[in-house]
Amino acid sequence: MELYLDLRSQPCRSVFMFARAAGIPFEFKLIDLAAGQQYSEEFGKISSVKKVPVMKDGDFILTESIAILKYLAQKHSVADHWYPADLQQRARVNEYLSWQHMNTRAHGSKVFLMKIMYPVVMDSDAPKDKMDAAMEDLNQSLNTLEGMFLQNKPFILGDKISLADLVAIVEIMQPVGAGMDVFVSRPKLAAWRDRVKKTVGEKLFDEAHETIMKVQSLPEQMKGNPHLEMMKPRFRKMLS
Repeated sequence: MELYLDLRSQPCRSVFMFARAAGIPFEFKLIDLAAGQQYSEEFGKISSVKKVPVMKDGDFILTESIAILKYLAQKHSVADHWYPADLQQRARVNEYLSWQHMNTRAHGSKVFLMKIMYPVVMDSDAPKDKMDAAMEDLNQSLNTLEGMFLQNKPFILGDKISLADLVAIVEIMQPVGAGMDVFVSRPKLAAWRDRVKKTVGEKLFDEAHETIMKVQSLPEQMKGNPHLEMMKPRFRKMLS
């Protein structure tokens, strides 16, 4: 099995950490998003949507991280807590996975884009009102994560880690990598992060997030990048 990934990407990190933590063998295929490798003719033969992650299991190709995570959990003999067989427990995991797209993912990504990509695309720092609005949206999502999903449990599902925790943590680490440490004023969330890190293994967690924790140097790296002009219209639409 091949996984096409760039660990700057949150969904890629969730797939990477799950496969490694669950002991699922795979070959890591790097697709450097900053270098525009997702637009290459070679990668286009793997995935017409030209996004990562992508899983290639023999002749079977699958896109979308949530679909990949569920496929891996159901194909391989992983511990039940990742994606429980119990109908209601599995529904709770699916509930978070459905909710997060327009909440922790959307809002964490917006903060990241405002902090890191806005200066690259717009040649100036993000306006304070836009940055403040993005942070307010993210804080509302984190309030819901703490109050509705996590509550007073060790993990989202209960006593054991699940796919929901992995998908949640990678999204929250995105703005952290951009210099916005949202855990500072949230001890409950910080304690949950530490439990996730300990459970998957600190070495694996740090390996998965090593690139994103250095991402503040990305604007400098992208200067003169021939693919930047191609990406600017998409980023301008996202940042408007």
